[in-house]
Amino acid sequence: MNDSSWGSPPPAGTQAGYWGPTDQGPYQGRGPVQGAAPAGPAYDAPEAQQTRPMPIVPDVPAHGGNQDDDPGAARLGGPSFRDEAYRPMTPDQASFGAETFRHETPSAPPHAAVPQNPEPMPAAPQPAPAPQKKSAGRDLGAAIGVAVGLGVVIVASLFIVKAVFVGVIAVAVVVGLWELTSRLQERKQIKAPLVPLAIGGAAMVVAGYVRGPEGAWVAMALTALAVLVWRMTEPPEGYLRDVTAGVFAAFYVPFLATFVALMLTADDGAQRVLAFFLLTVVSDTGAYAVGWRFGKHKLAPRISPGKTREGLLGAVSFAMVVGALCMEFLIDGGHWWQGLLLGLAVAASATLGDLGESMIKRDLGIKDMGTLLPGHGGIMDRLDSLLPTAPVVWLLFVLFVGSG
Repeated sequence: MNDSSWGSPPPAGTQAGYWGPTDQGPYQGRGPVQGAAPAGPAYDAPEAQQTRPMPIVPDVPAHGGNQDDDPGAARLGGPSFRDEAYRPMTPDQASFGAETFRHETPSAPPHAAVPQNPEPMPAAPQPAPAPQKKSAGRDLGAAIGVAVGLGVVIVASLFIVKAVFVGVIAVAVVVGLWELTSRLQERKQIKAPLVPLAIGGAAMVVAGYVRGPEGAWVAMALTALAVLVWRMTEPPEGYLRDVTAGVFAAFYVPFLATFVALMLTADDGAQRVLAFFLLTVVSDTGAYAVGWRFGKHKLAPRISPGKTREGLLGAVSFAMVVGALCMEFLIDGGHWWQGLLLGLAVAASATLGDLGESMIKRDLGIKDMGTLLPGHGGIMDRLDSLLPTAPVVWLLFVLFVGSG
């Protein structure tokens, strides 16, 4: 907007300055400025008299520069309104004079500068996160304590009275069957009958110790038959699923555990069982220690993401060394090179058994089979490597030094 938009110059002879009611007339204005452009149309006198007087505003600075040079100067003419939203006035709007001007202009002061988008302040540097130490994911102190306690029970029963050790095997089998069947029912609604499995499993271990391999096979067959008959007392829906799971449980837990009792029947049975436990534990320990420290390449990420190829090499190395020592100094008639083969076989079977247990738990959607052993999980979480390793060690002992 400029001054010409507000009306024409006042008549000649009037006082120069801003127009408005004075003692010289109803309205005044500035005289013509020399060299100025022709004035626009004049206001109608009757309408102009009805408007309110305009406030006296200081004159425009001589320099006429940008308003940022003098923020305190307010101007009505031209450049002072460059920051305001301007809308052309219609004749009807112009007739309302200064009153209309007051309502049409924005509330922001004319000299307010257009806000500029400030550049974002650089973010303060964040401290680097502290490196996290590797964790085993379990209570290591509790795990070591439980392992030592189990080792004492096994060694004491093994070398004092063999029959007591057979009872320890039978108890571990029954607890393992209870954990397995409970998880199957909870996660898959599979009702494998526990009563015939527990009775048949304990009988299987005792029959293997008393009657040898033949007694173990007969007890296994009778246990499977008992599972089929026991399940008939319930509705037929899911019968095939339940009895299949029952037969699997009978083979997986008590039948494989029976081979530990078969080792015990030899003259140096206690030494054989001790070598079996040592080799399996050392294999697991070597896999854990080497894998935790150097493991980078996954062994079977879809089954057990925590196992690595470096851990497998650690298991093989540890087991072969301990196997050679056991065959040379612990087993009657054994040789160190036989221990190397024995350690290699134990490392392979223990790893496969651990992966097989991981497959079962992954299918069931659980981390542990139970919570009976602090730091370890359940009994089945400790039997996962022992069960498939037992028949392998029993067979190699028979081949290397005989069954007597």
